[in-house]
Formats: sequence, structure tokens, C-alpha cells
Amino acid sequence: MPGTRPRSRLTALLAAATSAVLGAGLLAGAATASAEPAPSPTVEASAEAEAQAGSKVIGYFTEWGVYDRNYHVKNIETSGSADKLTHINYSFGNVQGGKCALGDGFAATEKAYTAEESVDGEADAWDQPLRGNFNQLLKLKELHPDLKVLWSFGGWTWSGGFTEAAKDPAAFAESCHDLVEDPRWADVFDGIDVDWEYPNACGLTCDESGPEAFGEVVSALRAEFGDDYLVTAAIPADASEGGKLDATDYAGAAQYVDWYNPMTYDYYGAWDAQGPTAPHSPLTAYEAIPDASFTTEATIAKLKEAGVPASKLLLGLGFYGRGWTGVSEAAPGGSASGPAAGVHEQGIEDYKVLKERCPATGEAGGTAYALCDGEWWSYDTPETIAGKMAFKEREGLAGTFFWELSGDTDDGELIHAID
Repeated sequence: MPGTRPRSRLTALLAAATSAVLGAGLLAGAATASAEPAPSPTVEASAEAEAQAGSKVIGYFTEWGVYDRNYHVKNIETSGSADKLTHINYSFGNVQGGKCALGDGFAATEKAYTAEESVDGEADAWDQPLRGNFNQLLKLKELHPDLKVLWSFGGWTWSGGFTEAAKDPAAFAESCHDLVEDPRWADVFDGIDVDWEYPNACGLTCDESGPEAFGEVVSALRAEFGDDYLVTAAIPADASEGGKLDATDYAGAAQYVDWYNPMTYDYYGAWDAQGPTAPHSPLTAYEAIPDASFTTEATIAKLKEAGVPASKLLLGLGFYGRGWTGVSEAAPGGSASGPAAGVHEQGIEDYKVLKERCPATGEAGGTAYALCDGEWWSYDTPETIAGKMAFKEREGLAGTFFWELSGDTDDGELIHAID
């Protein structure tokens, strides 16, 4: 994901320093008077289960967002996002010394909230045992009893610790269970999400644990947490020959996870400072695309062909854009002089900012782009999300996930486009 996760690489580093750092529709024939018997309860239950299969809506909430971004758990409620979400991925916990560890303990468990800032309008007391994001998430779950929260570990900045963890998966899994189920916040989390960037491949650091290591880690987590907890994972979207998806046996490991979140964004960006400009989250290939394997369609096809069930794959969205400056060509494929300016990081900006600063002027590969005063940006809009939702339905995917909540508008414009 871009982030520490960074959604973006630099954001992750800054965040670390600051913090101390997608239902498959059922096709049914038209009903005819009394020509056919009513479906049995078993058939009805099966139909309901299938209809719900693609209804997962999972949003990442960033721990460090309570600082410069001023985005708090209450914003999930006031934006209407909580009514759309089925799951929240709380990011990120750290991985250190082969164990799961707290990320920013102050933000997670200690930060005091005033009545105005709190989800339920009640201020934190100075002596209450749990404050911070964790307590606010408990309050949000009280308002939305069906909402589930998973604790995501790793991310771009903290994935280096998985190499050590993979040496003793059982000990790692035990440490994660002990942390997630710590009595102080045992009611907050309903599972664990592994965000290893990347197993047997390179991200911020390189891992050489081998193609089976990821499966051994998630197998140990499933054994430790059991079937009553969710075990999920964010995985790469690189569908190129010999790329990151080929480096690990994701199909073999799929039996241990409830679902995968393929990170179908950040395919392109201003780390290639001179361009060519390209949408960072294309659904499909288009004429000028630099690499036809860098699309959501290609990623999902590769994973399904490898044997990962569609019912364990979600469609990934980015609630942000990536951009270049020094661009004169409106269509994708132009040259650039470097990354465009962003509020929090060069080359990346929230949707809520871009929709006003640089409104979309065209579409390519099923996503939007814009040229404004020499800056070229690509990002998803409610209209392009609708196209991606149609793709999700056609492919029978389990739902949608996105990075991340604070990039949306105050009234949740993007999340309300997800169905």
C-alpha cells in the first residue's frame, strides 16, 4: 500500500519518525406465477450467502493519521463511512525481534479525547485504563455491532521484521495473539492482517526467506488464532513474469487466510521522475500503458489462474492520486520533470484535495487523470469506482478494500460509491 504503509514510501518514513513511526450478483430467471416451486430454505440461505460474498468493504485507518492529518475514529462515524464499512484494518502494528509489537503506543492507547473529539461525545477520564484509538474503536463498535476490526502488522516501513519472524513462525504467531488479545484491549480486534512487503522479494528491504515462508507464517497464525478470528493479508499486485506474485506461493497459502487484499494501486508513480505519466491504479490496459501486466485485471487474472479462489480476493482502491510536474501532454505517456507537490508528500495527494485542486479531465484504463498547470495526476472518482465495482461483480470477488479512510471527503464521497 502506499504507506507505512505508506501509501507512499516517504510517508512511511515520515510517519515512523513522527510517531517516534470489495457480492457476486446472482443471475436469476424471471419468476413466473406458480410454474416453479418456492426455493427451499437451504437454497435461500445459499443465495443470501452468495449475495453477501462480494459485500465486504474494508478501509484502512492509519494510526499516525491522528497527528498531521487530524483524522480520528470519530471521522469514520461523521463521514457516514462506518455505515458502509464491514471491516476496518488498523494500521500498523510493528514487527520487531520476530514478534508483533505496538506501533505508536501513545496514539493507540494513551491519547486523551475530549467530548467533542470522541465518537460518543464523552470525554476520556484521566485515570481510565484505555484511551487513544483503541478506546475510540471500541466506542465505534458499540454503535455498529457488526463492524469488525483487524490489526494490520508490517506495512512498507515495518516489513523488514518479517524476515526474523519467518524463522520461527509459531513463536511469532504466539506473540501476535498475546498482543492482539492483551486484556487491556481484547475486545477491540476480531483478527489480524499481515502486510508483509514483500515475502521473498524486495520492498524497503529485501527478504530471502523463500517461496514457502509466507505460507508458514499465515499457517502458524491460523493455528494460533483458530477459526473464530480473521486472518487476512495484503499481497503484491505485480503480475509481471517473475515478479513479486511469482516469488511466493500465494495459492498454497490461501487455505490459511480468510481473504487476500491485492494492492492494485501504486503500479506507477513519480519515483520514475521523468515519466512517462501513467495512471497509478488502472483497471485495464490502454494504448500507452508502459506494462500491460500492471493492471488490476492482470493481477486478479494471475492470482485466479494460480489457484486462488475469487471468493478470497478483494478489489483494491486508492483514495489518493499520484502525480508529476513539468508535464505538457494531457494524455498518459507524457514526459515530466519530477513529482508534483503534495500536502504530506511529494508525488501523492488525497482525493479530497485533488477533486478541487485538479479535477479529472479524462479517463484511461478505467481510472481518471487530469492535467492542471503543468501537473498530471491520476486517481479514482465515484464514476471510475462504479466501473471497478462492475468488474468486481463479473469476477465474483469477495468485496472491496481501500487505502485509506482519511483520503476521502468529509461526507465519504468515494466510500459511498462502493457497492
